[in-house]
Amino acid sequence: MRTPRLSRRAVLAGTAATVACTAVSGAAVSPAVAAPVAGGSAYRWRNVVIGGTGFVTGVLFHPSVRGLAYARTDIGGAYRWDDRGSRWTPLTDHLGWDDWNLLGVEAIAVDPGHPGRVYLALGTYAQSWAGNGAVLRSEDRGATWSRTDLDVKLGANEDGRGAGERLLVDPRDSDTLWLGTRHDGLLKSTDRGVTWAAVSGFPAKASASGQGVVFLVAAGRAVYAGWGDGDGTSGTANLYRTVDGTAWEAVPGQPSGTAAKVPIRAAYDTHTRELYVTYANAPGPNGQSDGSVHKLRTATGKWADVTPVKPGGTTDDGSADTFGYGGVAVDARRPGTLVVSTNNRWADIDTVYRTTNGGRTWTSLKDAAVFDVSETPYLKWGDDKPKFGWWIQALAVDPYDSKHLVYGTGATLYGTRDLKRWAPQIRGLEEASVVQLVSPPAGEAHLLSGSRDIGVMYHERLTASPARGMAANPVFGSATGLAQAAAKPSYVVRSGWGDHGNGACSNDGGRTWAPFEAQPDIAKNAPGPIATNADGSALLWSFVHWDGTKYAAHRSTDNGTTWSEISSFPKGATPVADPADPTLFYAYDTDTGTLYASTDSGRSFTARAGGLPAGDAQFKLVAAPGRSGDLWLSAKWNGLYRSTDGGASFSKVASCWASYTLGFGKAADGADYPAIYQVGSTEAITAVYRSDDEAKTWTRINDDAHQWGWTGEVVVGDPRVYGRVYLATNGRGIQYGEPLR
Repeated sequence: MRTPRLSRRAVLAGTAATVACTAVSGAAVSPAVAAPVAGGSAYRWRNVVIGGTGFVTGVLFHPSVRGLAYARTDIGGAYRWDDRGSRWTPLTDHLGWDDWNLLGVEAIAVDPGHPGRVYLALGTYAQSWAGNGAVLRSEDRGATWSRTDLDVKLGANEDGRGAGERLLVDPRDSDTLWLGTRHDGLLKSTDRGVTWAAVSGFPAKASASGQGVVFLVAAGRAVYAGWGDGDGTSGTANLYRTVDGTAWEAVPGQPSGTAAKVPIRAAYDTHTRELYVTYANAPGPNGQSDGSVHKLRTATGKWADVTPVKPGGTTDDGSADTFGYGGVAVDARRPGTLVVSTNNRWADIDTVYRTTNGGRTWTSLKDAAVFDVSETPYLKWGDDKPKFGWWIQALAVDPYDSKHLVYGTGATLYGTRDLKRWAPQIRGLEEASVVQLVSPPAGEAHLLSGSRDIGVMYHERLTASPARGMAANPVFGSATGLAQAAAKPSYVVRSGWGDHGNGACSNDGGRTWAPFEAQPDIAKNAPGPIATNADGSALLWSFVHWDGTKYAAHRSTDNGTTWSEISSFPKGATPVADPADPTLFYAYDTDTGTLYASTDSGRSFTARAGGLPAGDAQFKLVAAPGRSGDLWLSAKWNGLYRSTDGGASFSKVASCWASYTLGFGKAADGADYPAIYQVGSTEAITAVYRSDDEAKTWTRINDDAHQWGWTGEVVVGDPRVYGRVYLATNGRGIQYGEPLR
């Protein structure tokens, strides 16, 4: 579940095995409402508001219901739009620890004739190490679900994830569904998604490494399928159709060449009976440098090139204006009116083109766009104003409002009601992949966070996106470290991937920042976790490349002006400061299962306890607040360990059999030890727990409707509010829970 350097959205290489398709019946899931769990404590769970932060890969307006829409994301589940409340409702938070691979949504389908029906094709990775995909089906717009597990893998966070919907309700029969896969061809269900079988007559041949079916779209009573594995020559088809649901054929006369190598999306104008298809020379969202837009008059079979602007020009500064085409959506109310988007256009910035005459002429909506991102200020990315967007592949026009247009980017979903003024239409949709959390003991903010893709944030309020946006000076793409001096909470340090420095410090609790005066040379290519001792007089910075290569840690005692190598520090380990004694640091060597300690403010380290669990870089060491030498080690299914002598010895905690991450918060009334929170297992289920008696007993505090897939990165309690806990997720942002009173 670790991801490479710049993004949790980078595609992991590998070859998925080709497998046969069978089906297993699914079970209905309860609606997502706060409720007590057996033997547990009732909690109310909400998102800490940031607003989006991830790749919205698809948006689908229901063609028959005003104000109803659905959105899919690459790693953060699916959502339903509530038009009255102007917000998105998450639909897949019930998916738990063992189903982490199902938080990526490959495709959504709705039934035009049955407004309550919605279907999801789930599966984040199609690699050999990932689980198989699944199809969820609902009769009540996602309030409850039934599930069918597939014997094939889907890849919602792999190349091609911004392509069209690979799931479709047949236009002739609502009981029939089609599902396009990446490596296993075309599947068909005749019982509304309960069982699935391979379509033997589909002409294109699947491979273990290809894109496979990239979209399915209805055009009248016909179904068209885009194929992502053509070579761009006229002898290799990339668009197929069936007019009777049985026989498939390559569409005659389809375009060829590099600019039409991979079909990305398609949309059908029912008034003119024309099918519009966007193309690129790669599946995207990265790697596209050429593309085109074509339309097919389905009644006559005549094709026409309607590309708004040919890729390959030169910008004013001499850069090559390369890009592909991505999204396409037709206006259901106006014949010949549609929009298309460019994608991967970094030199001249992506745009959305609109035509009202079937593609004879186009207008770039970017040219007159006015943005208001005051609700999510981070979208400025440290600049004066936001960009129009990037990775624009999700694109939709409201079938009941021709001027209500939305498009997804790598960070948000923008909407307009007049084709000029734009604002994020993202409320309720939270997709951050969070890797650091700090809850300060004092100050305005109760929370600081560090995430992949959006760096560090200072949360003045939990219910509004941070007013300062991303931490700037410098701006980081992905954060790798965040630490606060325990005895001097105004002093905070951070590290991460950035183009203008990889480390920074704050003297006002994280409101404002200044880059380190200097940094070790390795910091630019391998910025790892960072720590400050209790009084802020010493910094320790560990370095780990995104490919896992570990380097020597460095130390600074002058606020980052100079750095010296620490040869005795275990390479790649996470430094942990003692919260009470500024001379003490700790580090857990996950390669050898050895605890190292420093008694000279990080100048040197010596081995203490050994023979502990080893072999997993995700084992985590934390220090209990306000105490010296009180250490806790989460070693996954190896269990939870504790040391009260600064790591000289550890004992295994008997009250749980698995611990993935652990943190502390304000003690319960009458208790003399902080409340402990962990993601772990005390019985069969992996869940979020709280202990008020020093880990003697645990109470589950989340319920089956609030699980959020994989949650093993970080959990912290609030040192000022008993019972409040902050939980990092990998695609559902920061969740915070409070006891129901």
